Amino acid sequence: MIRWRALTALSLLSVLAACGGEPAPEAQDTSVPDAIAGMQAGPAQAAKGQQIGTPNKDRVVTLGVLNKRNNLTQDLVMKPGESRRLGNLVVKVATCEKTLPWEKPQEEGAFVQVFVEQRRTTEEKLAWNKVFSGWLFKNNPGANVVEHPVYDVWVKSCAMSFPGEEASPQDDASPSRASNASGSESTPAPAASPSASPTAADPEPVEEPAVEQ
Repeated sequence: MIRWRALTALSLLSVLAACGGEPAPEAQDTSVPDAIAGMQAGPAQAAKGQQIGTPNKDRVVTLGVLNKRNNLTQDLVMKPGESRRLGNLVVKVATCEKTLPWEKPQEEGAFVQVFVEQRRTTEEKLAWNKVFSGWLFKNNPGANVVEHPVYDVWVKSCAMSFPGEEASPQDDASPSRASNASGSESTPAPAASPSASPTAADPEPVEEPAVEQ
């Protein structure tokens, strides 16, 4: 027993010496709290009516997140119905949409919910609060903004395609296509055949998801 305790003590000292005498940092919690896990409008609620193009579950949303305290920006690539936690921030996506190829002006956006763990006074306990729930638009960000003193969230793209288009949402969100969009040369895709081109019919309106308060 004495020998076992001595070996245990030596092992602990060697670990502390290898780490410089400092304990290892704690892992950051990235799990979505149960208190807000059921507060998101699912894809079925967010995309009622007739869908045109890529099904809602296969679309890819890219969001930009800015932490104003340290001026760090991070991209979140998510699918409708997914959520992502960054420290005391949780971002959820219900759906995304973009205008049809023949519609002008072109626009794309996403229905986003933003939750922040915060407290108003030092006496209050930390609690998760929904600070934003609504549509965010790429080309018109001023139409709807996330008003929070620390975090800013905006839409960078909604990757989806329509009948007759060659590119898939995964291609639109790939790094190679992003580099081509920044100015590098690329080989143009062949034009779609007349039989595959979409008919100029008015799209069905997409209702906003029902969000629980």
